[in-house]
Amino acid sequence: MRPFMTDRATLASLEGQQYVVLRPAAEVGAFYAEEQRILLDRLPTGLPHPNTGHITLRGFAEPDRVDALRAAVRACAAAQDPIEAVVEAIDGFPAPFQVLIARLRRSPALTEAYASMTRALESTDFERIGELPLDDWVFHLSLVYCAALSDDDWRAHLRASRRPVAPAPTELISSAEFVWYAGGVEHVEVVPLGQGASLH
Repeated sequence: MRPFMTDRATLASLEGQQYVVLRPAAEVGAFYAEEQRILLDRLPTGLPHPNTGHITLRGFAEPDRVDALRAAVRACAAAQDPIEAVVEAIDGFPAPFQVLIARLRRSPALTEAYASMTRALESTDFERIGELPLDDWVFHLSLVYCAALSDDDWRAHLRASRRPVAPAPTELISSAEFVWYAGGVEHVEVVPLGQGASLH
């Protein structure tokens, strides 16, 4: 499998962190790869970007409890049905983030996956990072990280990129991936969805 991140600076910034992500590999994955290629051809060279498209469901900072966290993620994923991902627009997160994204439709399966993980984690003391209430969370795939652009350049590229996507690429994702960063290396474990267990 292609790693999610390969840029050295990005890997360094992720050291000691863990994530639960979905990897689109069919229609949404193909759309992502082509859209990212077009953007990278147009943008200034050298901007960091994911090596592979992914939908982040949760982030953690538990470098000393990776095994316990992985077990919790497995149990949570087992209670989750496969998840539909639908791209509805090319958009961007504003400064200071300045990230071009493929924004996803808030499908019932996607919102329930986020909400159920929140409920499952409420009884744990794992340190979560970047978490927002469901109503505020934007489901997306990051395309290019543009924080190095000036304000004017960022606004210009956002205007040139932002658009609705129709017909909407759609796919059903049947597994999550538990990703952790340690020693400057990305580690990944595939976690099937829907095995009938739950997190207690």
